Amino acid sequence: MSERGVVHAMFTLERVYRASRDRVFDAFADFEKKRQWFENREATSAASMDFRIGGREHSHGVVNYHDHSHSYRFDSIYLDIVQDERIIYAYDMDADGRHVSASLTTVELFDVPGGTRLKFTEQGAFFDDHDDPRMREAGTVDLLDALGRVVEV
Repeated sequence: MSERGVVHAMFTLERVYRASRDRVFDAFADFEKKRQWFENREATSAASMDFRIGGREHSHGVVNYHDHSHSYRFDSIYLDIVQDERIIYAYDMDADGRHVSASLTTVELFDVPGGTRLKFTEQGAFFDDHDDPRMREAGTVDLLDALGRVVEV
């Protein structure tokens, strides 16, 4: 059994996409568009999203990672939404039946010449050595790269 405890971490990632702010915002707000970049293509899952302040998003399933299958659960609540400018949500995650983290995430969008600058800030609490802030940041890098492939089409 791992040592009980909490590791707190924060990271900020920025990307510039060759896409309008409304297009990038819509990739977060529209359920079908978000599924194109947010869900792991190798995952089997069930998901739902109610994109409004106080609305919830949920997904769970099985994902193949490093030649192993892992179950996961993602639950979030939208705390603040400003059309084409900002999204703030809190979420928690389970992996393989263990509660691994809780986070607060802020997504900010800014106009730049030729596109949109996205600023993604996550403040997380990672529980009992079941998750690692560096792995979360690396996974978020992959998600933001996938987002770019969707919005820059």
